[in-house]
Amino acid sequence: MEKVPMTANGYAALQVELKQRQTVDRPRIIEHIAEARSHGDLSENAEYHAAKEEQSHNEGRIADLEDKLARADVIDITKLSGDTIMFGATVTLVDEDTEKKAVWQIVGEPEADAKKGRISITSPLARALIGKKKGASVEVMAPGGAKAYEITKVEWREPS
Repeated sequence: MEKVPMTANGYAALQVELKQRQTVDRPRIIEHIAEARSHGDLSENAEYHAAKEEQSHNEGRIADLEDKLARADVIDITKLSGDTIMFGATVTLVDEDTEKKAVWQIVGEPEADAKKGRISITSPLARALIGKKKGASVEVMAPGGAKAYEITKVEWREPS
């Protein structure tokens, strides 16, 4: 069974979602199914079918969350340091063509969110950064072609 690396915050977020789905969403969906059943003929009951579909989706997500939590390898970023980029590092990059600055934290797949500046350890950019140090240049294949970045800062902080 392959471990899933994640930060403590990422693990906690998955636990919160799991609890929500098990203790709030599941009973609500069961209630919707019971209500829809009371409307009679199930073969043409759109409410019933929608509720059953929602139940299936919710139960699938619960199973996925339980699996990820069971395989979690929680890494305490607060105990990491140094200038070599690895899981958990927050990296400041400057695009060598446009001089545009970007800050990314390398996290586990379940907690990756580009809008929040968190990229998965399995992403092409993260894979290119791993093992590099401040001042190094990296080239990453992007959909629009190769992009070159200079690493200007490496920090260690929990994702917000």
